[in-house]
Amino acid sequence: MSAFSKFAAILFLPTFFCCRLQAQTFGGNPPSLKWQQINTPAARIIFPKGLDSSASRVASIIKYMNKDIAPTIGFRQKKINIVLQNQTTVSNGYVGLAPFRSEYYLTPDQNSFELGSLPWAEQLAIHEFRHVQQYNNFDVGLTKLFHTIFGEGGQAVLSTLTVPNWFYEGDAVYNETLVSRQGRGRLPFYFNGYRALWSAGKNYSWMKLRNGSYQDFVPDHYPLGYMLVAYGREKYGDDFWKKVTHDVASVKRTFRSAVKKYSGSSYPQFRMQALDYFKQQFSAEDQPQKQAKHFVADEEFPAFINDTSFIYVKSSYSKVHRFMLKSGNWEKEIRIRDASLDNQFSYKNGKIVYASYRPDLRWGYKDYSTLQLLDVATGTQKSIGKRSKYFSPDLSEDGKTIIAVLQSPQGKSELHLIEVSTGKLLQKVPNPQNLIYTYPKFLDAKTVISAVRNPKGMMSLAEINLVNGNVQALTPYGFRVIGFPTIQKDSVFFTAAAEKNDQLYMLLLSTKKLYQLKNKTLNEAIGNYETTVNKHAILYNTFTATGFHLQQIEKSEVNFEPVSESVLAENPSDLNISDLEKNNADLLASVPNTSFTTKKYGGLSHLFNFHSLIPSFNDPDYTLSLVGENILNTFQSELYGTYNRNEGYKELGFDAVYGALFPYLSGGINYTFDRRSLYQSRDVYWNETQVQGGFSIPLTFSNGRTTSRLRLGSNYVYNQSKYTGFFQSQLGTRSYSYLSNALTFSSQNQRAYQQIYPSLAQNISLSYKTAVTYYDANQLLANAYFYFPGLFKNNSLVLNAAFQKNNGANGIGLFSNQLPFSRGYEAENLHQLSKLAANYHFPVAYPDAGFANFFYLLRIRANVFYDYTRASDSYASGKPFKANFRSVGSEVYFDSSLWNELPFTFGLRYTHLQDQDLFGGHSPNRFELIVPLSFF
Repeated sequence: MSAFSKFAAILFLPTFFCCRLQAQTFGGNPPSLKWQQINTPAARIIFPKGLDSSASRVASIIKYMNKDIAPTIGFRQKKINIVLQNQTTVSNGYVGLAPFRSEYYLTPDQNSFELGSLPWAEQLAIHEFRHVQQYNNFDVGLTKLFHTIFGEGGQAVLSTLTVPNWFYEGDAVYNETLVSRQGRGRLPFYFNGYRALWSAGKNYSWMKLRNGSYQDFVPDHYPLGYMLVAYGREKYGDDFWKKVTHDVASVKRTFRSAVKKYSGSSYPQFRMQALDYFKQQFSAEDQPQKQAKHFVADEEFPAFINDTSFIYVKSSYSKVHRFMLKSGNWEKEIRIRDASLDNQFSYKNGKIVYASYRPDLRWGYKDYSTLQLLDVATGTQKSIGKRSKYFSPDLSEDGKTIIAVLQSPQGKSELHLIEVSTGKLLQKVPNPQNLIYTYPKFLDAKTVISAVRNPKGMMSLAEINLVNGNVQALTPYGFRVIGFPTIQKDSVFFTAAAEKNDQLYMLLLSTKKLYQLKNKTLNEAIGNYETTVNKHAILYNTFTATGFHLQQIEKSEVNFEPVSESVLAENPSDLNISDLEKNNADLLASVPNTSFTTKKYGGLSHLFNFHSLIPSFNDPDYTLSLVGENILNTFQSELYGTYNRNEGYKELGFDAVYGALFPYLSGGINYTFDRRSLYQSRDVYWNETQVQGGFSIPLTFSNGRTTSRLRLGSNYVYNQSKYTGFFQSQLGTRSYSYLSNALTFSSQNQRAYQQIYPSLAQNISLSYKTAVTYYDANQLLANAYFYFPGLFKNNSLVLNAAFQKNNGANGIGLFSNQLPFSRGYEAENLHQLSKLAANYHFPVAYPDAGFANFFYLLRIRANVFYDYTRASDSYASGKPFKANFRSVGSEVYFDSSLWNELPFTFGLRYTHLQDQDLFGGHSPNRFELIVPLSFF
């Protein structure tokens, strides 16, 4: 690491910490959830009551594997707290620092091609615990010194700045691939992004591959990291990355120099060799493709209406997901799709059914997947049921019933038969084999076909009797993933992983014979997915460098080649990574189910979990804070000390907020000594004690296309000032108290990737502060922003209106000025302020360029604005004061990235003052640097 990098790490430490803390979902679980725990030397598993088997399995995997996989990263061990979340429909997991904890979101994904088919809790355990080992073993050298001084947040800063994010995820994906029969390193889908770039001849720079683009598709750091990690271990041994990362985390060497030391190749050479190694694995199959210059759109889940028309879901970087009706070269938009976890839908008889995401009113870890029925002719939509967790629905041929997968919080997968007209549950299909159902399709009124996963994570295409739950496996179980079945008469078309590509297959139900679909178009495609079939044609999508694109071929052009059904039971390809077949290969299969003692984990356990010491420099205030958050994310606490350079005062304080109840409860106390001000032409000094307490209620509302948030609360503040020195006898001790009441409301529709702001949104805040004792004062503040579409693509018109009024004879300065004053002016806290503003934001360019692996510029955007503030007040003489503060100007923002890792936006502002700056300078032209607008 360079001297500049070390300095920057320290300089931006407070901002980084802030974002780390805000990344947590605070107060996200209802208090009715009862928590249990399993304790092992390596991990404490904290889980809701009823998930004992999942928790035991996670604990067994970690206990059994820890010592066997540690040699490739290091043997340092610090106990981790792992929280199993079962109230959310999201499939995810993470390990974080500040505080050091992990969370597993236990609902499995329906799409087996993206994440695999291993039991989801097991997949999370073998992937996420590798991150635990990484953090433990990167706590060395200068990183450990930062940890010692600044706590876990200090470690987070150095870990982020020294070891690239591609290594963290690539190493964890390699681990999941090594210790199991599957893992993403064996899934063809995982490599589709890079295969598409290679076949299209898009040779992006290293910085572009690392930082992404607003105009081109760039795969994320997961597959990039896997290829680099796998190549490093294959060519230079299992301890190669252990040596590299130890030196880097210690800050003995840069990542570049460490790779060169232990591989003998320069870092650019190593990267090129690694990517070429994997490129050669696919070069024989992938044909050169000529495509559009930039990303076009994703076209997904087509469904034939008749022989010439079909419906599909389309999304681009400038437009959100929407249902489209297409016939030949003509197409029209049916409706914007509600926010969803995937884009699957089913069409029958003029109706579309799909599952949409719905957040809970209050609890951030609790959400739903609700069925929506859309009329194609009218564009109207209605919800079927509420607060459900349904996935992958399919309409029956007559359109009267729906079959859908329900993923329960208890980890069970069930097929539910639902009546369309009433939303009534008609049948809950038994599941004695404890299968995970994915993408079920009606065969007839009493039978469905579904891709299923058994408890080992092996997949099969299965026929399920809706009456008794009997399951007949139509293909042998294996670790090759299967999905997206569609039915035409007695033929089931589906996608399954072949050696290096996801291919289309057909199973003839009458004979149980399996066929692979082949022709030139299919053979040259990078993956073939989401098929729909009519009498004459097959429509599907395939992956390209410019998005998922639809392809249609005539059945007469397809060779239906018979294949043995045993091909689906073969092991997935390891892409010539021999390490995957030795050492700890398939270690997961040998993990015993260990019996653990389960104990209660109280909601108030480990409340004061102080984890980081945060320095904050916001001149004239210099603050040092000791911050904490408990493992369940229900209690945040902060001890702090502040020095104010202007007045020379010192402040000590404690703040806390408890979020496990329906309202947040907050409180704090601080003591300030040596405060100073001017009184009767002399300095007056005093010490000040302030105590506060209050509540707030955060609420979330969503109709699918629009998400709204309402937060309301009140805070009581008591302040006592004890004057010292010359004025002690005259002023003595004075105390006052006031109430601060606030309401904020925000609402926005879905935003596409390139859009600077949502096309329609509102953000409104109201604040009313009133003195309760001693002073006669109050302040009303209203501030609102309204967002509208601009004249052109990705343009945005933002209007702002604000009003502030201070009342009271003896407390005019009690409440500080919070109104967003006209830009360019120095502001004063006057009696009444009114403000109107207009902003027009638009993109200027997408440079996709950088230098020195330090700074990368993704987008330049601009804003032209007009501000008008009207102020009124009166002097002590009673003479009225009124003035206008008008300004016009422009801003240019640079959306960029630092060190190929950290998002960073800064801007430049020019303001022309149309009125005199009564409280500031004299020049009508002002230039400002806006930094940081967004950092880390």
